[in-house]
Amino acid sequence: MAQALNATTQTLGFADRFAEFRKNLADRWARYRVYQETLAELSHLDDRDLLDLGMSRSQIRQVALEAAYGN
Repeated sequence: MAQALNATTQTLGFADRFAEFRKNLADRWARYRVYQETLAELSHLDDRDLLDLGMSRSQIRQVALEAAYGN
C-alpha cells in the first residue's frame, strides 16, 4: 500500500515578514557601523603604526570590509 505525503508550504504572515525585515535591517546596520568604525580608527593611524600592524594605508578599506562582512 502506497502512502501519499502532503507537503504543506508554510507561508509567513505580514507580522512575521516584517519582523524578519527588521532583523535583517538591524543586522545590516550593525555590520555597516563596524565597517565605518574600523575605517575611521585605522584612518587615524599614521603610516608607522599601520606598518606595525603589517598593513599599508591602501589596505585600510579592505581590512574594514573584512572586519564587518567577513571574507
